[in-house]
Amino acid sequence: MDPRVRRLDLALLVAAAAFLLLPWYRIEGGVLGFGWFARYPLDAEIGPAVVQLFLRGAWWLLPLGLAVAAGAALRFRRPGPDRGSAVALAGAFGIGWLLLEGLSIGYRGWNWSGWETLFGPLAEGQLPLGLGGMALALSFLLFIAFGLAERGVMRGDAFVVASITILVGLVSTFVLYPIASLFIGAFQTFDGSFDPTSFIANIQDRSIWSLACLDSEYSCGIAWRTMFLAIVTGLGTTLLGLAFALLLTRTRFPFKRPLRLLTILPIITPPFVIGLALILLLGRSGVITRFVADWTGYDAGRWLYGLSGIFVAQMLSFTPIAFMVLIGVVEAISPSMEEAAQTMRANRWRTFWTVTFPLLRPGLANAFLIGFIESMADFGNPLVLGGSHGVLSTEIFFAVVGAQNDPARAAVLALILLCFTLSAFLAQRIWLKGKNFTTITGKGDGGRHVELDPRLAGLVYAVVLPWLAFTVVIYAMILFGGFVRTWGLDHTLTLEHFEKAFAFALSPDGIRWSGVAWDSFWTTMEIALIAAPLTAAVGLLTAYLVVRQRFAGREVFEFLLMLSFAIPGTVIGISYVLAFNLPPIELTGTATILVICFVFRNMPVGVRGGIASMSQLDRSLDEASLTLGANSFTTMRRIILPLLRPAIVTALVYSFVRSITSISAVIFLVSAQYNMATAYIVGLTENGEYGVAIAYSAALIVVMVLVISGFQLLVGQRTLRRPAGAAKSAPVPSPAFSEEKPT
Repeated sequence: MDPRVRRLDLALLVAAAAFLLLPWYRIEGGVLGFGWFARYPLDAEIGPAVVQLFLRGAWWLLPLGLAVAAGAALRFRRPGPDRGSAVALAGAFGIGWLLLEGLSIGYRGWNWSGWETLFGPLAEGQLPLGLGGMALALSFLLFIAFGLAERGVMRGDAFVVASITILVGLVSTFVLYPIASLFIGAFQTFDGSFDPTSFIANIQDRSIWSLACLDSEYSCGIAWRTMFLAIVTGLGTTLLGLAFALLLTRTRFPFKRPLRLLTILPIITPPFVIGLALILLLGRSGVITRFVADWTGYDAGRWLYGLSGIFVAQMLSFTPIAFMVLIGVVEAISPSMEEAAQTMRANRWRTFWTVTFPLLRPGLANAFLIGFIESMADFGNPLVLGGSHGVLSTEIFFAVVGAQNDPARAAVLALILLCFTLSAFLAQRIWLKGKNFTTITGKGDGGRHVELDPRLAGLVYAVVLPWLAFTVVIYAMILFGGFVRTWGLDHTLTLEHFEKAFAFALSPDGIRWSGVAWDSFWTTMEIALIAAPLTAAVGLLTAYLVVRQRFAGREVFEFLLMLSFAIPGTVIGISYVLAFNLPPIELTGTATILVICFVFRNMPVGVRGGIASMSQLDRSLDEASLTLGANSFTTMRRIILPLLRPAIVTALVYSFVRSITSISAVIFLVSAQYNMATAYIVGLTENGEYGVAIAYSAALIVVMVLVISGFQLLVGQRTLRRPAGAAKSAPVPSPAFSEEKPT
């Protein structure tokens, strides 16, 4: 059978199931509850779309059935560009009508009074879309993708076209739509009418743009403070991450395995814990502060509370991200290039600066961009250590949930943050534009990396070792806090905090989880383990499309993927509540909205790591596979993915960890049934139960270390060259048998 016909059959099968069989509207309790089977299909709330047409009088669903019927009729036409255009048009009409009717009709009928004036009132509204509606949207996207492929778009590669189409649909639904809902609400009054007065007043606010710090003792505006902090943090985390990567790959440091663990510890720490540890160490009454004051008489004052304290906490929190991005890039540099430089009598110092460092530029640019955006979007550290020096993320939070209750101000601050992020993105693109960083080709490479010059190695040691010692002290304080009665006051050793959090008992019915933390713990693990592989898959697929494919709007598409990462989690959480609290898509209070939030919030790290690693892979690898008859999907699975194992590990680890440690977005999306660990820890902190909060955090750290180790073992390591002992195990042919004899 022609593969073009087979692909259309697949899309029609999904469409038929969605329209004729699956529940059209959302079922309370979810479709996996199976309690709805007793009323299926002749029920106005759970019946498929074809039943809704008759029982509910949902005439607005009829055009969707006509679009499916049109696709079925086109199934019997000869495949070709004309049929492809018609199939794509049917899919575009279907997805357009689904969006229009979904946004126009709510629980009580028309959402906009203009529709009621034109068409009259509706006797009954509609519920949020369910499994049937979502499946039909997917089938229409497949119509569009397979139709365009049949027309010859992307050389007729259906996998590539379908991937781009579905990703555009997902990004539009779960990134653009929530943000649009937030900004539209900022220009509206409570009755929905347009009113830009508040927006204009906020954009001109002097507290945002003031430059008083340049010529007076007053501080600068919040926008400039945030940008300065983000630039310094981005540079600091990138340089420190590079130092860690060089120490692990280019020196003979004896404790490399423990060093890898210490580099990821800060990123697996739940929120507020690092800030609290810094306060207990370096605050006005901190251990180190009091020791210095007693020894020297010097009063450090409140230096920790402000941008300086936030900077230290962000360096601890975000350096591991830069390290995970850069370690794969450093390892991927071909040793033969460095050996060639030394063959031409370049010493190790010159080899590093003329060969190695220039090849690190894509990794450095991506690490800086991630550090910059992470600093911009950080919420927990500024909340604990910011004091009176707030940043954009905390100001947005207080503008929405504080006494101000000013969504217009929150929208203005979010727009400013986006402008800063866009500027960093464009600067990165300009720096890397027109340069080639390919170091991995299809040829074998049996060389070894050149060790660092002693001067550079000494500098790396001087930077890394003190920071490691500081990190060890921070985590010793955190662990110590879980085993004392009252952290900072009563240091009597006890296990009561762990017992309260994680107590369990054996009974005839099995294990009874009686600890107060178990419910949120199991919920957190379940959601994080679901979100992590989804995040890695979507992120690396996107990186493959961005780097390897050329299509209209590619750069715009890449930037849109960074939006959810650039916007503070507070704004993401609020925008998700506004967008998904009513039809057409209602997800608030469910585990699904948490998974979706984590996937699209954390996906950009997988994208940036994949882009950094994939920019080093020669296109000839893809071309050789395609020339030998493999399609794009097989090429990606058999050729590209094995060489992207560091990026896969980065995406898995980061998404899993952030799903557990995220707080700013989660605080708005959790519910009584689905309460995440971070939200529960915040509740413990607010109630003054610091010991239980620290014990819970310590347990989460141990669990995350174990799961990360499992990810490392499951994915494995990338092999770019033959092991050092491989040459000894394989016989080498003698010249007599390797040379061709003349005839």
